[in-house]
Amino acid sequence: MKASELDKIFDDNQEDILEHFDTSKIKMINEEPKRVNIDFPSWMVQSLDKEAKHVGVSRQAVIKMWLAEKLQSLNTTAAAI
Repeated sequence: MKASELDKIFDDNQEDILEHFDTSKIKMINEEPKRVNIDFPSWMVQSLDKEAKHVGVSRQAVIKMWLAEKLQSLNTTAAAI
């Protein structure tokens, strides 16, 4: 299939263009997990555990979610400057 044909399919929303690609070996850049160790004061761990229980996820998920939100906010702010 020519690129122009694929562009037309995409532009016209005729079908899912991913069907035309081999996605079995796709790797996200910088998405592989990297283990880090961090020490928190006990009051912070208790607060994290309380929030994790409240939203029904693990402590690690809460930390990842909050860090991701903060980093995205910083990136958005930096891009606007």
